[in-house]
Amino acid sequence: MALLTAQPLWLTGVLVVGVATLLAIAAPIHVRRRVTSERLRINNEVAGFTFATVGVLYAVLLAFAVIIVWEKFSEAENAAAQEAGAAASLYRLANGIGGDAGAALRDGMTRYVRATIAEDWPAMARNESSHAVTRMLDAAYAALLTFTPGDGRETTLLAETLRQLDHLTEARRTRLILASGAVPGVLWFVLLGGAVLTVGFTLFFGTENLRVQAAMTGILAFLIFSGLHVIIAIDHPFTGPVRVQPEALAAVLEDFSAQVQP
Repeated sequence: MALLTAQPLWLTGVLVVGVATLLAIAAPIHVRRRVTSERLRINNEVAGFTFATVGVLYAVLLAFAVIIVWEKFSEAENAAAQEAGAAASLYRLANGIGGDAGAALRDGMTRYVRATIAEDWPAMARNESSHAVTRMLDAAYAALLTFTPGDGRETTLLAETLRQLDHLTEARRTRLILASGAVPGVLWFVLLGGAVLTVGFTLFFGTENLRVQAAMTGILAFLIFSGLHVIIAIDHPFTGPVRVQPEALAAVLEDFSAQVQP
């Protein structure tokens, strides 16, 4: 599904929702040409109870999947914001660290944020990560660990700086993990298979007005596959037209530039 996620919304909408809805509308007409409405109407009473159970089960599963991917998408946004906040805190804390260690940390944070926007974000769209950004993060740790505190104030400052650097590392790791998607393959199989079975179950019913039955089947398919379209669009939070942007990091980078200017 990662391939569909990377496509424009209108294209995935046509492929997932439009084509499925058209096929669902055509299916009752195709069935009616081979099976009379009288034979199908015999199933209405028993099939109605079974369809109610099938519909509820699939609706719960679909709603659960939508909630899960939305929570993961929000978690990705929070991780990007927390990473930007930690980078800003580290840049300011570096002002209290004297010598080369403080200067190296400030320069390292600037290069890290810039590389994250330019390299890490495009890499996450391919379910990868930038090794250059990882090396910059390692360099920030190395620069900070060269600082030797001389009193209690500097000891506290070093501890807080290390804590913020850990937060930045955890936030980056979180977004890299979330970039691979939240819905596993087995759940996609159940979602797609359940959608086809739920819509296909309506073909066991028979109504006097074939147009009404085709319209009802099309509406049901539209609702189901619209939900699947939402899941596809936000399953990979850093890929496709609906994705988390590095706006928080870009704002931090502008803040860094403003502090450097006299």
